[in-house]
Amino acid sequence: MKLKFKQVDVFTRQPFLGNPVAVVIGAEGLDTAAMQRIACWTNLSETTFLLKSAAADYKLRIFTPNMELPFAGHPTLGSAHAALESGFFSSRNKFTQECGAGIFELALEEGAIFVKGPEAKLAEVAPIPGIEVLSPPLRVDVGAVWAVSEVQSAAALAALKPDLAAIAAYSVEHDLAGVTLFAAAGDGVAAIHARSFAPAHGIAEDPVCGTGNLSVAAYLKRNGSLKRFGARYVVRQGMQCGRDGRVFIRVDADGTRLGGHAVTCVDGTISL
Repeated sequence: MKLKFKQVDVFTRQPFLGNPVAVVIGAEGLDTAAMQRIACWTNLSETTFLLKSAAADYKLRIFTPNMELPFAGHPTLGSAHAALESGFFSSRNKFTQECGAGIFELALEEGAIFVKGPEAKLAEVAPIPGIEVLSPPLRVDVGAVWAVSEVQSAAALAALKPDLAAIAAYSVEHDLAGVTLFAAAGDGVAAIHARSFAPAHGIAEDPVCGTGNLSVAAYLKRNGSLKRFGARYVVRQGMQCGRDGRVFIRVDADGTRLGGHAVTCVDGTISL
């Protein structure tokens, strides 16, 4: 069996500066075990499988090297790019995706893809070990679950060297994907800098994290801090991983939208 395969770099216009996702196109012949083996083999933070859907324009299954996820941000945007580019469905500016977390609305706007994220569920959580923050962290569930808080400055954020073993134990204890930290940018490029750590899932640092940034938006909204950055802002992430992604956030009356550009870096087939 040969299936179409793309590796898409998300949150960037320039290859190799964003966050890659592997996309297997037309994966109806694969069972869950085969999908998990492929995701383990690609060894990326996420690998997705595009399937036909009776409820949406397409169905997406999302896997880390270790488990399946109901929703994730950069895999959703990268897979939408792959679906549009490959003609997997009839191309248009507004379309829908079915995944484990439900049906999601997407839109193509001036080359960027946006998805309306899940409604955030917020709760208090214990302090993040070894990290000095400006206010108590919150546990934010947007399909993936992150502990979120703000640090003193972009320079302090860049200099962080967290104890990954402690972060992993904390994540397991509180049922988290990991920890996302942010700071006001002040660099003229973006409003916010962010970093996301998910060592409990084998990802020391996620280069550019979609659900992490949806969680930051929910945190700002809950704390009444959104006005500092506006309802539409840009996040810069990945510099400490040799990347330089741009995440677009829109906090609208009907929900929060995550957006970004994407570019295909690998285009071919895989053999099974």
